[in-house]
Amino acid sequence: MRILKQSAVFALTVVASLSSAAWADNASPVGLWRNIDDVSGKPRALIRITESNGTLQGKIEKVFLAPNESPTCTKCDGALKNAPVIGLVILSGLKKDGAEYTGGRILDPDSGKVYSSKIQPTKGGNKLNVRDYIGVSMLGRSQIWVRQE
Repeated sequence: MRILKQSAVFALTVVASLSSAAWADNASPVGLWRNIDDVSGKPRALIRITESNGTLQGKIEKVFLAPNESPTCTKCDGALKNAPVIGLVILSGLKKDGAEYTGGRILDPDSGKVYSSKIQPTKGGNKLNVRDYIGVSMLGRSQIWVRQE
């Protein structure tokens, strides 16, 4: 009987460990995300977040444009001026810091402005809280992105 109890405890420990590892993988921000417009509530873009050497970046894969919108970054500066929005790296430099990824930059293709950024996966990795700001994080804005894959 004692061996049976020890085996059951061991099996539960293994299952709990594997479940925790699977949950942690799901909480990774790496993947494809749908960006939602703050005002209209409609999808704006699909952004693919990738990781290289511990740093995250996000690139636009698809945009959902209104008829009067340009598929280029008309308000961007320098080399990005009039660059196609599809393929544009808008999120860069994020590094893991506890449950968050901080120290990054985010480009708003509509305004051409670049902001400081931090992100945090929520809802078991199915949503992503994206915070962009100038200076102090408390003075910024947050968006929720929804995982697509």
